[in-house]
Amino acid sequence: MEMAQKVTVMVVLILVGLAGISIAMEVCGVDEDGLTACKPWVTKPCPAEMPPAACCNKLSNADFDCFCKYKNSMLLSSFGIDSDLALALPVKCNIPNTPTCST
Repeated sequence: MEMAQKVTVMVVLILVGLAGISIAMEVCGVDEDGLTACKPWVTKPCPAEMPPAACCNKLSNADFDCFCKYKNSMLLSSFGIDSDLALALPVKCNIPNTPTCST
């Protein structure tokens, strides 16, 4: 197993272990409430309607350069997150000046 895969597996196991503990979680400037509100719009099948204000408001302060680092990560797919849907979310929320992640 490659080192990157080992690290990903270890991180997933830690996150699964922490799931039973009530802690505040934040990823790239988006808190747990925002992550929960946005999850349907970054997983398949993605709802046809626009994301709720709870999701878009939380994304307005997100660090999108940070999210770009996870674009090709196995970590996202291990949580069922589709990186293409995630990258389309700022546009759906009309958030200006969000960077486009390079490949």
